[in-house]
Amino acid sequence: MTLVWFESFGSGGVVAERPTIAKIAEQAGVSVPTVSKVLNGRADVAAATRARIESLIQEHGYRRRSSSTAAGPMIDLVFNQLGGEWAMELIRGVEEVVRAEGVELVLSECGGALRPRQEWIESVLNRRPLGVIMVFSDLDTDQRAQLEARRIPFVVVDPVGDVGDDVPSIGSANWNGGRLATTHLRTLGHARIGMIGGPIETLCSRQRVDGYTDALRSAGIEVDPALIRWADFEVAGAHREALALLRLADRPTAIFAGSDMQALGVYQAARELGLEVPRDLSVVGYDDLPVAQWVTPTLTTVHQPLHQMAELATRVVLDLSRGRTPTALRLDLAVDLRIRQSTAPPSH
Repeated sequence: MTLVWFESFGSGGVVAERPTIAKIAEQAGVSVPTVSKVLNGRADVAAATRARIESLIQEHGYRRRSSSTAAGPMIDLVFNQLGGEWAMELIRGVEEVVRAEGVELVLSECGGALRPRQEWIESVLNRRPLGVIMVFSDLDTDQRAQLEARRIPFVVVDPVGDVGDDVPSIGSANWNGGRLATTHLRTLGHARIGMIGGPIETLCSRQRVDGYTDALRSAGIEVDPALIRWADFEVAGAHREALALLRLADRPTAIFAGSDMQALGVYQAARELGLEVPRDLSVVGYDDLPVAQWVTPTLTTVHQPLHQMAELATRVVLDLSRGRTPTALRLDLAVDLRIRQSTAPPSH
């Protein structure tokens, strides 16, 4: 799935302020993938929703073109899967930079896979963008070679695995984030702390769990493998694993979830079992998405600077496209803990 956004022009040939992907989705009350489906002629959108989106497209003067005919400079932003506030935060960060630079943005997704298919590479080679930003996805050796041969630089945001010392990448201090969350719960007096990590094959997930285990060992607490579970970063998987943790004979009094969406799954499991957060169960998330302040109780979570990560990745790829060498190829931005209402001392 690919989405290209072009400049819109007001009367008199003056360039109007370019609407953003986030803005059009927000005004339509839908997700970015839904807008993309309409722009790409997909049939699986409700008639009323399609009409609302088409109206906004016309109102803002969007012009839909195939990527092969787009003449302006552009950057490819590639997700393993589009959708959700996590992706939106990153899109906003990229858009802020490209808008100021007069560069177009092309969105692509890998359909849930951690690497794009060859068809995507062929499309990129035809477009010849200034550069590519890979989010939570990666390229295989042949794909990298094809981009490098055509001098199309790429940057990885939140790498899935070890991308190597020669690949520019932007991440966050995941290990420290895991340690911060767990230390907070320990300071409150929790000794039985459950951990729901993201996909075990991803580097950031393992680092957060490693931070969790280090915090426990530093406090003199033996790590119980039964309290560590793995899921995807979404609500449903965490809900399933939280139910399993909370049904243990010696259940945890706190759970550290590897994402805010996972934390929502923990909230759901607690409600189903008649447990109140934080009286019966403390919960910590990760990311600090806007939803963390919308839920009740508000979620204590590790703030990951997603917007800043996306801005930095965009500047790095633009610098590379202009022949400038970054001062550092690997950057891990600092995280901090945002303490809210979902954590409290254990009740027993």
